[in-house]
Amino acid sequence: MKRILLLFSLVYSLKSIAGDPSYKIGLLKYNGGGDWYANLETSLPNLIKFCNQNLNTNIQPEQGIVEVGSPELFDYPFVHMTGHGNWVLSNDEASNLRKYLIAGGFLHIDDNYGIDPFVRPQMKKVFPELDFVELPFSHPIYHQKFDFPDGLPKIHEHDGKPAQGFGLIYEGRLVCFYSYECDLGDGWEDYEVHKDSPELHQKALKMGANILSYIFNQP
Repeated sequence: MKRILLLFSLVYSLKSIAGDPSYKIGLLKYNGGGDWYANLETSLPNLIKFCNQNLNTNIQPEQGIVEVGSPELFDYPFVHMTGHGNWVLSNDEASNLRKYLIAGGFLHIDDNYGIDPFVRPQMKKVFPELDFVELPFSHPIYHQKFDFPDGLPKIHEHDGKPAQGFGLIYEGRLVCFYSYECDLGDGWEDYEVHKDSPELHQKALKMGANILSYIFNQP
């Protein structure tokens, strides 16, 4: 890794001493009634397996589940959030998420259809001074091991709008990536869940791998 996140350096050091250099990524559990668990069973585990096989990462095969206001959030270098409905952050949760992201953590929000009306106002609680900006197709997140010259792949139709990738950039570092009208997480699922074609499944996994590759190699 070019960048060893300061926040997790002690965790990594302890694991290395113990002979276990692997790390875990998490699924974000939130309040408000939305289904944070929408892709619980196979989505992140499939992405983890793909990255370990194709990027030579050493991510633990089982995802963690972590609440947005928990101090355990700081144990994860990357957390993924999805769902279809309402998401509400308390002031304490917003503060915890802000500290986590500023310290070096990363949040990927994936629109699973219906979460968009809640994403922007809730993230405004976290970063009142920032707005989501659409990342250009030239952004390095689309050009890691796998090349996506036209940006995010369109996995599911939703409203028929083009897939878009938005980011929150804090002091020059991308701290949150928001995949909108794309549905990467559904594309990571087992075939039996959504019956996606092998081509779409591979596109979703490759773009997910690019996200992880990018965040662990930011300069």
